[in-house]
Amino acid sequence: MRIRQAGQIDQGLWLLGTQESCVYLLEGAETSVLISAGMPYILPDLFRQMASWGMTPEKIEHVVILHAHFDHVGVVPYLKRSRPDMKIYASARGWEVLANPRAVSVINEFSETVRRRMKGSEDPLAGMDWVWRDDVKGEILAQGDMLDIGGRQVRFFETPGHSSCSISVWVPGLNVLFPSDSVAIPYRDEYIIAVGSNFEKYLASLDKLAGLDVGKICADHYGCIVGEEARGYIAQTRAATLQMMDRMREALGREGSVGEAARQLIRFHYELRPDYFVHPDILLRTYTQMLKQLTG
Repeated sequence: MRIRQAGQIDQGLWLLGTQESCVYLLEGAETSVLISAGMPYILPDLFRQMASWGMTPEKIEHVVILHAHFDHVGVVPYLKRSRPDMKIYASARGWEVLANPRAVSVINEFSETVRRRMKGSEDPLAGMDWVWRDDVKGEILAQGDMLDIGGRQVRFFETPGHSSCSISVWVPGLNVLFPSDSVAIPYRDEYIIAVGSNFEKYLASLDKLAGLDVGKICADHYGCIVGEEARGYIAQTRAATLQMMDRMREALGREGSVGEAARQLIRFHYELRPDYFVHPDILLRTYTQMLKQLTG
Protein backbone atom coordinates (compact mmCIF):
# COMPACT_ATOMS: atom_id res chain seq x y z
CA MET A 1 0.00 0.00 0.00
CA ARG A 2 1.18 3.53 -0.78
CA ILE A 3 0.36 6.73 1.10
CA ARG A 4 0.37 9.72 -1.23
CA GLN A 5 -1.27 12.50 0.77
CA ALA A 6 0.52 14.68 3.30
CA GLY A 7 -0.35 13.98 6.92
CA GLN A 8 0.57 11.87 9.93
CA ILE A 9 1.75 8.38 9.00
CA ASP A 10 2.88 7.14 12.43
CA GLN A 11 3.31 8.42 15.95
CA GLY A 12 5.55 11.45 15.65
CA LEU A 13 6.11 10.92 11.90
CA TRP A 14 4.63 13.23 9.27
CA LEU A 15 4.71 13.30 5.50
CA LEU A 16 5.01 16.90 4.27
CA GLY A 17 5.38 18.62 0.92
CA THR A 18 3.78 17.35 -2.27
CA GLN A 19 3.43 13.96 -3.94
CA GLU A 20 6.32 14.74 -6.27
CA SER A 21 8.56 16.19 -3.56
CA CYS A 22 8.18 14.58 -0.14
CA VAL A 23 9.96 15.46 3.08
CA TYR A 24 9.39 13.88 6.47
CA LEU A 25 9.21 15.37 9.94
CA LEU A 26 10.26 13.00 12.72
CA GLU A 27 9.49 14.27 16.22
CA GLY A 28 11.48 13.34 19.30
CA ALA A 29 10.93 14.24 22.93
CA GLU A 30 13.59 16.97 22.73
CA THR A 31 13.92 18.03 19.11
CA SER A 32 12.64 17.21 15.63
CA VAL A 33 14.46 16.34 12.42
CA LEU A 34 13.43 17.05 8.85
CA ILE A 35 14.50 14.08 6.73
CA SER A 36 15.23 14.98 3.11
CA ALA A 37 14.90 18.49 1.75
CA GLY A 38 12.78 18.28 -1.38
CA MET A 39 12.51 21.02 -3.99
CA PRO A 40 12.29 24.71 -3.14
CA TYR A 41 8.79 25.23 -4.54
CA ILE A 42 7.32 23.18 -1.65
CA LEU A 43 8.41 25.72 1.01
CA PRO A 44 5.00 27.44 1.21
CA ASP A 45 3.35 24.00 1.45
CA LEU A 46 5.60 23.06 4.38
CA PHE A 47 4.75 26.15 6.41
CA ARG A 48 1.04 25.86 5.58
CA GLN A 49 0.96 22.18 6.59
CA MET A 50 2.85 22.73 9.84
CA ALA A 51 0.57 25.60 10.80
CA SER A 52 -2.53 23.58 9.94
CA TRP A 53 -1.42 20.66 12.11
CA GLY A 54 -0.25 22.76 15.04
CA MET A 55 3.46 22.02 14.70
CA THR A 56 6.21 24.21 16.10
CA PRO A 57 8.79 24.92 13.38
CA GLU A 58 11.24 26.14 16.04
CA LYS A 59 11.48 22.58 17.37
CA ILE A 60 13.07 21.45 14.09
CA GLU A 61 16.76 21.62 14.93
CA HIS A 62 18.10 19.18 12.31
CA VAL A 63 17.76 18.69 8.55
CA VAL A 64 19.22 15.60 6.84
CA ILE A 65 20.17 15.78 3.15
CA LEU A 66 19.98 12.21 1.82
CA HIS A 67 21.87 13.10 -1.34
CA ALA A 68 22.93 16.26 -3.11
CA HIS A 69 20.73 16.22 -6.22
CA PHE A 70 18.67 19.34 -6.91
CA ASP A 71 15.35 17.69 -6.01
CA HIS A 72 16.53 16.67 -2.53
CA VAL A 73 18.21 19.82 -1.18
CA GLY A 74 15.77 22.58 -2.12
CA VAL A 75 14.43 23.83 1.22
CA VAL A 76 17.82 23.96 2.96
CA PRO A 77 19.09 27.43 1.97
CA TYR A 78 15.94 29.26 3.06
CA LEU A 79 15.66 27.30 6.33
CA LYS A 80 19.33 27.75 7.21
CA ARG A 81 19.28 31.48 6.47
CA SER A 82 16.10 31.86 8.52
CA ARG A 83 17.50 29.74 11.37
CA PRO A 84 21.32 29.94 11.42
CA ASP A 85 21.41 27.61 14.45
CA MET A 86 19.75 24.80 12.50
CA LYS A 87 22.08 21.84 11.90
CA ILE A 88 22.30 20.50 8.35
CA TYR A 89 23.69 17.01 7.71
CA ALA A 90 24.97 15.25 4.58
CA SER A 91 27.62 12.73 3.65
CA ALA A 92 31.22 13.90 3.14
CA ARG A 93 30.78 13.42 -0.59
CA GLY A 94 27.49 15.33 -0.43
CA TRP A 95 29.23 18.38 1.02
CA GLU A 96 31.90 18.12 -1.67
CA VAL A 97 29.17 18.32 -4.31
CA LEU A 98 27.48 21.25 -2.58
CA ALA A 99 30.79 23.13 -2.44
CA ASN A 100 31.27 22.78 -6.21
CA PRO A 101 30.15 25.97 -8.02
CA ARG A 102 29.24 24.04 -11.18
CA ALA A 103 27.08 21.58 -9.22
CA VAL A 104 25.38 24.44 -7.36
CA SER A 105 24.65 26.18 -10.66
CA VAL A 106 22.98 22.98 -11.94
CA ILE A 107 20.95 22.65 -8.71
CA ASN A 108 19.59 26.17 -9.09
CA GLU A 109 18.92 25.78 -12.81
CA PHE A 110 17.12 22.44 -12.47
CA SER A 111 15.11 23.65 -9.46
CA GLU A 112 13.76 26.52 -11.52
CA THR A 113 13.09 24.24 -14.52
CA VAL A 114 10.99 21.88 -12.42
CA ARG A 115 9.18 24.78 -10.71
CA ARG A 116 8.07 25.99 -14.12
CA ARG A 117 7.04 22.46 -15.12
CA MET A 118 4.96 21.99 -11.95
CA LYS A 119 3.69 25.53 -11.33
CA GLY A 120 3.73 27.25 -14.73
CA SER A 121 3.70 31.04 -14.42
CA GLU A 122 2.95 30.86 -10.69
CA ASP A 123 5.93 31.68 -8.48
CA PRO A 124 5.26 30.47 -4.93
CA LEU A 125 8.78 31.49 -3.92
CA ALA A 126 8.49 35.21 -4.64
CA GLY A 127 10.35 37.07 -1.91
CA MET A 128 11.99 33.92 -0.49
CA ASP A 129 15.77 33.53 -0.64
CA TRP A 130 15.89 29.87 -1.71
CA VAL A 131 18.89 29.85 -4.09
CA TRP A 132 21.95 27.76 -3.19
CA ARG A 133 25.15 29.76 -2.64
CA ASP A 134 28.36 29.13 -0.72
CA ASP A 135 26.98 30.22 2.67
CA VAL A 136 25.33 26.90 3.65
CA LYS A 137 27.60 24.67 5.77
CA GLY A 138 26.88 21.62 7.89
CA GLU A 139 27.79 18.37 9.59
CA ILE A 140 29.19 15.19 7.99
CA LEU A 141 27.43 11.84 8.36
CA ALA A 142 29.03 8.43 7.77
CA GLN A 143 28.08 4.76 7.97
CA GLY A 144 27.01 3.86 11.51
CA ASP A 145 26.50 7.41 12.79
CA MET A 146 23.48 8.07 15.00
CA LEU A 147 21.43 11.12 15.98
CA ASP A 148 19.45 11.14 19.23
CA ILE A 149 16.41 13.45 19.15
CA GLY A 150 15.08 12.42 22.56
CA GLY A 151 13.54 8.98 22.95
CA ARG A 152 14.34 8.17 19.35
CA GLN A 153 17.57 7.30 17.59
CA VAL A 154 18.15 7.98 13.93
CA ARG A 155 20.78 5.75 12.29
CA PHE A 156 22.63 6.37 9.04
CA PHE A 157 23.80 4.07 6.26
CA GLU A 158 26.00 4.97 3.32
CA THR A 159 24.08 3.75 0.25
CA PRO A 160 25.83 4.97 -2.92
CA GLY A 161 24.74 3.99 -6.41
CA HIS A 162 21.93 6.34 -7.31
CA SER A 163 24.47 9.04 -6.56
CA SER A 164 27.98 8.87 -5.16
CA CYS A 165 26.83 10.75 -2.04
CA SER A 166 23.64 8.88 -1.09
CA ILE A 167 22.83 8.00 2.50
CA SER A 168 19.76 6.34 4.02
CA VAL A 169 18.11 6.81 7.41
CA TRP A 170 16.78 4.01 9.61
CA VAL A 171 14.62 4.56 12.69
CA PRO A 172 14.46 1.43 14.86
CA GLY A 173 11.31 1.02 16.90
CA LEU A 174 9.26 2.57 14.13
CA ASN A 175 10.91 0.18 11.64
CA VAL A 176 10.87 2.95 9.06
CA LEU A 177 13.46 3.43 6.31
CA PHE A 178 14.18 6.70 4.50
CA PRO A 179 16.25 5.56 1.49
CA SER A 180 15.68 8.51 -0.85
CA ASP A 181 16.40 7.27 -4.40
CA SER A 182 18.66 4.44 -3.21
CA VAL A 183 15.62 2.26 -3.87
CA ALA A 184 13.06 2.43 -6.67
CA ILE A 185 10.91 5.55 -7.03
CA PRO A 186 7.28 4.48 -6.32
CA TYR A 187 5.57 6.27 -9.19
CA ARG A 188 1.94 5.06 -9.42
CA ASP A 189 2.23 1.26 -9.00
CA GLU A 190 5.65 1.09 -10.67
CA TYR A 191 9.26 0.73 -9.58
CA ILE A 192 11.21 3.47 -11.37
CA ILE A 193 14.98 2.87 -11.32
CA ALA A 194 17.44 5.76 -11.44
CA VAL A 195 21.10 4.78 -11.08
CA GLY A 196 23.06 7.84 -12.09
CA SER A 197 26.32 6.82 -10.44
CA ASN A 198 27.05 3.08 -10.31
CA PHE A 199 24.88 -0.02 -10.82
CA GLU A 200 27.23 -2.30 -8.87
CA LYS A 201 27.20 0.00 -5.84
CA TYR A 202 23.44 0.47 -6.15
CA LEU A 203 22.87 -3.28 -5.91
CA ALA A 204 25.35 -3.54 -3.02
CA SER A 205 23.45 -0.80 -1.18
CA LEU A 206 20.21 -2.74 -1.67
CA ASP A 207 21.90 -5.77 -0.10
CA LYS A 208 22.98 -3.60 2.84
CA LEU A 209 19.40 -2.44 3.44
CA ALA A 210 17.83 -5.85 2.83
CA GLY A 211 18.67 -7.05 6.35
CA LEU A 212 16.46 -4.42 8.02
CA ASP A 213 13.01 -5.30 9.35
CA VAL A 214 11.21 -2.70 7.24
CA GLY A 215 7.60 -1.81 7.99
CA LYS A 216 7.52 1.51 6.13
CA ILE A 217 9.60 3.01 3.33
CA CYS A 218 9.39 6.80 3.22
CA ALA A 219 10.35 7.75 -0.32
CA ASP A 220 11.34 11.22 -1.49
CA HIS A 221 8.99 11.06 -4.47
CA TYR A 222 5.39 9.85 -4.58
CA GLY A 223 4.90 9.02 -0.93
CA CYS A 224 5.30 6.28 1.62
CA ILE A 225 5.07 2.51 1.13
CA VAL A 226 3.61 0.52 4.03
CA GLY A 227 2.62 -3.02 4.94
CA GLU A 228 3.39 -6.06 2.81
CA GLU A 229 4.67 -4.02 -0.13
CA ALA A 230 7.19 -2.25 2.13
CA ARG A 231 8.51 -5.58 3.40
CA GLY A 232 9.17 -6.75 -0.15
CA TYR A 233 10.15 -3.42 -1.66
CA ILE A 234 13.92 -3.84 -1.63
CA ALA A 235 13.67 -7.25 -3.30
CA GLN A 236 11.29 -5.78 -5.90
CA THR A 237 13.74 -2.94 -6.46
CA ARG A 238 16.55 -5.43 -7.13
CA ALA A 239 14.41 -7.30 -9.66
CA ALA A 240 13.35 -4.04 -11.35
CA THR A 241 16.99 -2.92 -11.52
CA LEU A 242 18.08 -6.08 -13.32
CA GLN A 243 15.15 -5.70 -15.72
CA MET A 244 16.11 -2.08 -16.40
CA MET A 245 19.70 -3.10 -17.14
CA ASP A 246 18.43 -5.69 -19.63
CA ARG A 247 16.15 -3.14 -21.33
CA MET A 248 19.02 -0.69 -21.61
CA ARG A 249 21.33 -3.29 -23.13
CA GLU A 250 18.62 -4.15 -25.64
CA ALA A 251 18.21 -0.45 -26.50
CA LEU A 252 21.96 -0.07 -26.98
CA GLY A 253 22.03 -3.07 -29.29
CA ARG A 254 19.01 -1.86 -31.24
CA GLU A 255 19.90 1.84 -31.54
CA GLY A 256 23.66 1.51 -31.85
CA SER A 257 24.67 4.49 -29.68
CA VAL A 258 24.22 5.80 -26.16
CA GLY A 259 22.69 9.05 -27.37
CA GLU A 260 20.04 7.46 -29.59
CA ALA A 261 19.23 4.74 -27.05
CA ALA A 262 18.74 7.41 -24.36
CA ARG A 263 16.42 9.45 -26.59
CA GLN A 264 14.32 6.40 -27.44
CA LEU A 265 14.03 5.33 -23.81
CA ILE A 266 13.08 8.85 -22.73
CA ARG A 267 10.42 9.03 -25.45
CA PHE A 268 8.94 5.74 -24.19
CA HIS A 269 9.16 6.89 -20.55
CA TYR A 270 7.01 9.97 -21.16
CA GLU A 271 4.56 8.20 -23.42
CA LEU A 272 3.74 6.03 -20.40
CA ARG A 273 4.19 8.75 -17.75
CA PRO A 274 3.38 12.18 -19.21
CA ASP A 275 2.95 13.76 -15.76
CA TYR A 276 6.29 12.54 -14.36
CA PHE A 277 7.70 15.49 -12.41
CA VAL A 278 11.23 15.59 -13.85
CA HIS A 279 11.66 17.59 -17.05
CA PRO A 280 12.62 15.28 -19.97
CA ASP A 281 15.90 17.14 -20.56
CA ILE A 282 16.94 16.43 -16.97
CA LEU A 283 15.94 12.77 -17.02
CA LEU A 284 17.77 12.35 -20.34
CA ARG A 285 21.02 13.05 -18.49
CA THR A 286 20.26 10.29 -15.98
CA TYR A 287 19.42 7.79 -18.72
CA THR A 288 22.59 8.72 -20.59
CA GLN A 289 24.68 8.15 -17.45
CA MET A 290 23.05 4.75 -16.88
CA LEU A 291 23.63 3.67 -20.47
CA LYS A 292 27.26 4.72 -20.38
CA GLN A 293 27.81 2.44 -17.39
CA LEU A 294 26.60 -0.53 -19.45
CA THR A 295 28.99 0.14 -22.33
CA GLY A 296 31.94 -0.79 -20.11
